[in-house]
Amino acid sequence: MQAQPNTDAALRRLETMQLIRAYELALVELQRAGAPGTCTSVGQEACAVGVIEALDARDRIVSNHRSAGHLIARGAEPRRLMAEVLGRVDGYCGGRSGSLHISAQELGVVLTSTIVGGELSMAPGVALAQKMGKGDPGGIVAVFFGDGAACEGIFHEALNLAVLWQLPLLFVCENNQWQAFVHRLETMAEAAIADWARGHGLMVETVDGNDVDAVQDAAARAVAQIRASGGPAFLELSTYRQRGHFEPDDQTYVDPTELRGWLRRDPIRLYSERLRARGLIDSAGLTALQLRIDASITAALAYAQTSAWPSPETLTEYVYA
Repeated sequence: MQAQPNTDAALRRLETMQLIRAYELALVELQRAGAPGTCTSVGQEACAVGVIEALDARDRIVSNHRSAGHLIARGAEPRRLMAEVLGRVDGYCGGRSGSLHISAQELGVVLTSTIVGGELSMAPGVALAQKMGKGDPGGIVAVFFGDGAACEGIFHEALNLAVLWQLPLLFVCENNQWQAFVHRLETMAEAAIADWARGHGLMVETVDGNDVDAVQDAAARAVAQIRASGGPAFLELSTYRQRGHFEPDDQTYVDPTELRGWLRRDPIRLYSERLRARGLIDSAGLTALQLRIDASITAALAYAQTSAWPSPETLTEYVYA
């Protein structure tokens, strides 16, 4: 039976999911005004919040091109993320990364890869460093990727190395049903991802990725198993990408009936209803929460827009050749 979080934990999960959503929708508006485009994770917030909550400070994170949820769930400040997207010096990487390559070393976010599957090529190395004592004792690595990456050869190479070398690596597949502009069922069988992972000898669990409590429970089990055994584990989180592959994208390729069905299962809507049913929040509380988040995003945008541009003299810093 799924454990129910206490009041503080439950409200924190809801607020973090709403903050991720508000931040990404603000980026969409920025893009419309001429800022660089972005790949949003709207609809996938429960995956990020549930998994990240199961980690602790000694763990490392390797992310993909839909990384905002992972970063914010880990504690990244929206104002510094927004400054990074706008190319300003107060961003996490000094304005060098845009939205697709952000790293935040102080948060244990080693890298974000915009190459589909690129994060899978790096994660075994990060986990091997952890195992060799190059990180905090007992630390593990969580790598996030989508169903599209699972169709690439590097998926199997990473799983093979993790099992062979018994690496402390948590594979998190955010199965959002779409691979750029192609539905995943055009490229794989229904249960292919879990079956492929299981075939490599991993502990595998498939979870409703729109249920933040279920995700957190499964992630906690997987993390405990990794810490106890030293070897890898695999989570497949079934979720849905509500917006297009990359902003802007009119989603003309999406079946409207499918989209409407998944919108009814929006993770924030579902969790708000659950907490109301438990008496943990009411309509007034939900309204106050949204107003507080909206104010924080407005402040973040003002911070980012007043942050300075990098000096041209720093152009070649952190460049290796």
